[in-house]
Amino acid sequence: MSSIDVEAVDEVEEGSTEPDDGSVDPTDESDDDGVEVDVEPGIEITSDTPEYVLYGGKGGVGKTTMAAATALASAESGTKTLVVSTDPAHSLSDTFEADISPRPERIREDVPLYAAEIDPDDAMEENAAMFGGGAGAEPGSAGGPEMSAEAGAGTDPQGGLGGLGDLLGGDGPMDMLMGGSMPGSDEAVAIQKLIEYMDDPRFDRVVVDTAPTGHTLRLLELPEIMDTMVGRVLAMRERFSGMLDGVKGMFGGEDVPDEGGVDELRELSERIERLRETLRDPAQTDFRVVMVPEEMSVFESQRLVDQLREFEIPVGTVVVNKVMEDLADVTDDVDADQFVTPNLDSCEFCQRRWDVQQEALQSAHELFRGHDIKRVPLFADEVRGERMLRTVARCLK
Repeated sequence: MSSIDVEAVDEVEEGSTEPDDGSVDPTDESDDDGVEVDVEPGIEITSDTPEYVLYGGKGGVGKTTMAAATALASAESGTKTLVVSTDPAHSLSDTFEADISPRPERIREDVPLYAAEIDPDDAMEENAAMFGGGAGAEPGSAGGPEMSAEAGAGTDPQGGLGGLGDLLGGDGPMDMLMGGSMPGSDEAVAIQKLIEYMDDPRFDRVVVDTAPTGHTLRLLELPEIMDTMVGRVLAMRERFSGMLDGVKGMFGGEDVPDEGGVDELRELSERIERLRETLRDPAQTDFRVVMVPEEMSVFESQRLVDQLREFEIPVGTVVVNKVMEDLADVTDDVDADQFVTPNLDSCEFCQRRWDVQQEALQSAHELFRGHDIKRVPLFADEVRGERMLRTVARCLK
């Protein structure tokens, strides 16, 4: 993994080899209805596969499905894999049909598959000491009472500013810097947790299910925003620390700690820069855009690719999901006869949708020329559970 310095999360105790989360054993080739599906327990994952795979796109296109399928295939190849969702509206739990914790936990005992759904409130509380803690912070801000009440216990009550918060009226540093509640707080805590998870030594690969396009772009902007913000906090601390020492001394107050939370802020700034470099390195990161075969989705995906290019983040793969075609046209790794396909001969609705999709697919191939374009068929059944995820994974090969 890359050199984003963090401590590993606590190891999860491993129990018996029988999964207790309702997951399907990879050697079980039948669904609940007894329909046999000819699949292997995993797909080929080569050493060239990037350490970090991020799926992005607008809401409802299937990012969670692609991330879950990729992570499952990676883990079943023997790679220690974490799949993590930064989307506040989580659906990993539904997709895997298992309970997913806000922190990485192993969800399969027979393969090294871990999962986490980042909880913004939980992560805010965990990071309260670094960015907030002022008693006067507004609810919902980085130093607001809902996070400082618990997370502030035993920490510097001035949020690491050594008395600067009280001197300026009790507001937390986020309120001073941002003029109120921090915009994009969900994205802020998400990127902090990503920095932590993407260099956890327990994982050889991290697959990220990102929030819809707007949230994702704000998340990608955060390294620059947070870097600037951290610099301002450090500058303010250094500027006022001497004055605070003098004021405290004049009135017999206690000495202000020399560093407080400054070391943590400096470390965060350095880690943010390393994260930025990691996301820009195609050897380490593959950002995959997911879309559906509709003109609006194609154009939005094009804008996302262009905006990612402005961040110098390369897009290696474009996934077109829910294509009305026979599974056999996409992959021969499964028995496609077990899946229902649209009847284009007698179904007028199917034919019209087929025409719409074909025009969108043509546009996609023209706009994304040079990218690796993958197609995933529209399935009659909802994509939930490991049987269906393995089928999707074969379409992504």
